[in-house]
Amino acid sequence: MEKPKFKTVQEVIAAGEGLPERYLNIPTGNDEGQPLNGSVPVMDIPAIDLSLLLSSSEEGREELSKLHSALSAWGVVQVMNHGITEEFLDKIYELTKQFFALPTEEKHKYAREIGSTQGYGNDMILSDDQVLDWIDRLYLTTYPEDQRNLKFWPEIPNEFRETLHEYTMKQRLVIENFFKAMARSLGLEETSFLDMYGENATMDTRFNMYPPCPRPDKVLGVKPHADGSAFTLLLPDKDVEGLQFLKDGKWYKAPIVPDAILINVGDQIEIMSNGIYKSPVHRVVTNREKERISVATFCVPGGDKDIQPADGLVSEARPRLYKTVNKYVELYFDYYQQGRRPIEAALI
Repeated sequence: MEKPKFKTVQEVIAAGEGLPERYLNIPTGNDEGQPLNGSVPVMDIPAIDLSLLLSSSEEGREELSKLHSALSAWGVVQVMNHGITEEFLDKIYELTKQFFALPTEEKHKYAREIGSTQGYGNDMILSDDQVLDWIDRLYLTTYPEDQRNLKFWPEIPNEFRETLHEYTMKQRLVIENFFKAMARSLGLEETSFLDMYGENATMDTRFNMYPPCPRPDKVLGVKPHADGSAFTLLLPDKDVEGLQFLKDGKWYKAPIVPDAILINVGDQIEIMSNGIYKSPVHRVVTNREKERISVATFCVPGGDKDIQPADGLVSEARPRLYKTVNKYVELYFDYYQQGRRPIEAALI
């Protein structure tokens, strides 16, 4: 059951009341007393040329091999030549920035309602001791079009709605090609994962704003989690780092690669790939001086589809690791706020 909503982070800052304790993370045994904003190494992940992934040329095969290596080691890649221009991505970034700079009363026209994820504000609070994330966000279902709830789509900035529609349509092509490339990289029929993703799959886009934080050593923008999607497309801030991934018990920061879209595997591709491609745990750290903006699109399989390991990836040598799951995302949010991984419930 959802608890009453808390002020947005921008409202907390404007009120000048200092840092509420609700945002302070309690160190766990795994952190070895490291401050949250301590120095971490950069991840070694390749930039993949999406235009080559579906080519049968030697270059295409090399690119597929790079994709396989990155997704099995990290679960993350930077994607170049994805067909969306730098100017257009900059426009998405600028419109996001403009929306969060609007007066509070204007943004509250699109406020999230109790019990719903869509709209402006912060995430649901499900318990009195839930640590809050230092983030304000606007969360919108963008596809299929008949599932859009336009009362949450900002009318200001003026071009926001039409640009988001255009971005959604451009992303659909990237998503289709990436599903095909992942299947090919595992030696499967090109449409193996797309068929499981289904005709009724949804896209949810989340515009994130992380204001400057007075205690980056104690406060997280987003607590550690893995995504419940099939995979997630992220347009990161071009200037401010913050996104980090966990590998072998250590945190690594994602590099900023101009014009690239970062794609990370979600739990549902981990299940479909029978654990070959990993859904990585990640978090966002805060920054004392600078705000950070990012835009994430979650690709969620249709609720009518059963998600299970692809037949071609199960053998005596590699037995099936996961049960068949359905409507996985409905499990997801409760687990996230408890700091648990819902994929554990899917293991055989």
